[in-house]
Amino acid sequence: MADKKNAAPLPQPTAAEVEFAQQLVERAKADGVSLVGPGGLLAGITRTVLESALDAELDAHLDEAGVDEATGRRTNVRNGHGAKTVQTEVGPVRIQIPRDRAGSFTPRIVPKHARRLDGFNEAILSLYAKGLTTGEISAHLADVYDADVSRELISRVTDNVVDEMEAWRQRPLDRIYPVVFIDALVMKIRQGQVANRPVYVAVGISLGGERDVLGMWAGTGGEGAKQWAGYLTELRNRGVEDVFMA
Repeated sequence: MADKKNAAPLPQPTAAEVEFAQQLVERAKADGVSLVGPGGLLAGITRTVLESALDAELDAHLDEAGVDEATGRRTNVRNGHGAKTVQTEVGPVRIQIPRDRAGSFTPRIVPKHARRLDGFNEAILSLYAKGLTTGEISAHLADVYDADVSRELISRVTDNVVDEMEAWRQRPLDRIYPVVFIDALVMKIRQGQVANRPVYVAVGISLGGERDVLGMWAGTGGEGAKQWAGYLTELRNRGVEDVFMA
């Protein structure tokens, strides 16, 4: 992943390192590095999107409650979280639902008694599609919520979700990954109309044996070396210096 012209040769892994990497590969195979299902790649991203959207919705609800003129304080404030498992197209997802002290917050994004959310995988993958505008993301989220949601709330939720996703995409990575899996998965993504698009995925196994989604990119073509070189360069720029096995 380093610049071949300028970088010094990387040290060769020792026999112990190779054995450790092989053990991690077997563990990853046994665990199943999957896109969907419990513990899958999209399940974690779905949780992040839902929780971020719910936080934005509660903020809007608290703003509507206003401020007590006598004290200058909010008439209603946050009051912890409650846990809930919802069924999505990517499998069951355990999320934290924010609560308010007055008990008046009724989420529209994840209704109180709803246990299933359909269509969310399309909206999440759309967030990664190149060239997607804020308005288009708003439309996707509005379709998913299927509720009478104000434009202001949709805009607020969208801004919160986009910021959260961008922070995730740009987060610093570990310096060394014994194993990195790279592959392209063909998914249905709506951009004007639903079409098959390749989603490039890089999954790393850390020195502690934990798997981590290093990056996801929605593309338009095949799996050329030049295209992958760009994605791997991004991982290098975020801190990755060495990989034992790819």
